[in-house]
Amino acid sequence: MMFETPSFHVRPAGLPVVTIMAWLNSFSFKSARAAVTLLLGAVVVLAAPVAGYAQGRVPIVRDAEIEALVRDYARPIFKAAGLSKSGIDIILVNDPRFNAFVAGRRMFINTGALLQSETPNEIIGVIAHEAGHIAGGHQERLREQVARAQTMAVIASLLGVGAMAAGAAADVGGLAQAGAGIMAGGNEAARRSLMSYQRTEEAAADQSGIRYLEATGQSGNGMLVTFQRFQTALALSGTKIDPYRTSHPAPRDRIANLETLVRASPYFEKKDSETLQQRHDMMRAKIAVYTQGQAAASRLFKKMPGSIAAQYGEAQAAYRTGSPRNAIKKTDALLKQQPDNPYFHELRGDILLKANEPAKAAAAYAKAAQLDPAKSSIIQISYGQALIATGKPEQIKKAASLIKDALSRDKENFNGYTYLAQAYGLLGDVGQAELATAEGYYYSGNYQQAKIFAMRAQQKFKRGEPAWVRAQDIVNYNAPKKKK
Repeated sequence: MMFETPSFHVRPAGLPVVTIMAWLNSFSFKSARAAVTLLLGAVVVLAAPVAGYAQGRVPIVRDAEIEALVRDYARPIFKAAGLSKSGIDIILVNDPRFNAFVAGRRMFINTGALLQSETPNEIIGVIAHEAGHIAGGHQERLREQVARAQTMAVIASLLGVGAMAAGAAADVGGLAQAGAGIMAGGNEAARRSLMSYQRTEEAAADQSGIRYLEATGQSGNGMLVTFQRFQTALALSGTKIDPYRTSHPAPRDRIANLETLVRASPYFEKKDSETLQQRHDMMRAKIAVYTQGQAAASRLFKKMPGSIAAQYGEAQAAYRTGSPRNAIKKTDALLKQQPDNPYFHELRGDILLKANEPAKAAAAYAKAAQLDPAKSSIIQISYGQALIATGKPEQIKKAASLIKDALSRDKENFNGYTYLAQAYGLLGDVGQAELATAEGYYYSGNYQQAKIFAMRAQQKFKRGEPAWVRAQDIVNYNAPKKKK
């Protein structure tokens, strides 16, 4: 699925993550794979590109409002974990399952987790758990365990092959069967060793997460609710899990281990603030509209009748279904209640741009950018997009400046390069237009096209000037080879 609006968009391109699960798959380890889709955890990246989320396997969601909210959830947790200066990126993934994982310095959170979580505290608990993986250095140590397990499996395979070959040469069937048994047993031992290690690290991340929550004066109840959700899902699915064949502690065991700690905290009964809960509900309404359609969104709104979140969802739905007049009416009603909400002004800009009123859309985006405490590049690029649509040279020049500034803070926003190239093209600056196109291809992982446009751009610049040097960097870039 792919949909594009100025403020909320999903693209199928994503970071190609080669994980430990790829190795486990070679053992046809079905029960563990079924379980891990429900559970949180660390992911070991064995191969990743230097630039961008290339050749997508992970559909990335970009939305200024949701990104700002999740960063607000994470900020105190990262500080408690000693990660506030570690440059941790939070990436939103368009996936309906309740899941999250970490890879390097990136934390991935599924839209399904955001939509299903009924309180901010549930997602904050997820972030705390994942922060425990990063702060604990679990990925680095897991790489070592992977290498160790792979070595065990290779040795077992070589011994087994040797025994089978010897049995065949001597025409001794029992020896050949024993060789097959050695291979199977070695793989099983390697698998169980790795799973045991991962269960230990998962438990450590749980306990670290609880410490971070307590250090920030927040309840751990949301974490318990999450594990109870997993336990219920497994019970309803009828899945039976061999405790020796899963990388995570069983939900029942996790609940038992954590409940005493969580309930002992002086913050156990503490609830999220009304303001934070309202922002969380508005986020859920938006995600429901964009990812599950009008029917699913309406079911969610029924659980919050008359709330501003329900009104917000209805305004988003009106915009999505192509009724600008109705959408503007609903958005203006929201603005009467919260005139300083930047995301209501952003929605107004989206609606007006879709209704082919770019000047009014630009004014709405300008107001959103002014009010936005996070200074999101997404809103700034939308503002530039609206200015380009006016067709006025002075506005297009301003748009190019705004978009270029936004991209300096958010280099992997590939939509921005499209609009920047369009602005430069309309201004007659072909060299900069081609360089922006090259940058867009580069950050989307299409290195071949990036090099082609970079070479074309170089012909328009003087050798040695900054634009020429940047184009040369793209031409010289060697993409990482894919692991087989």
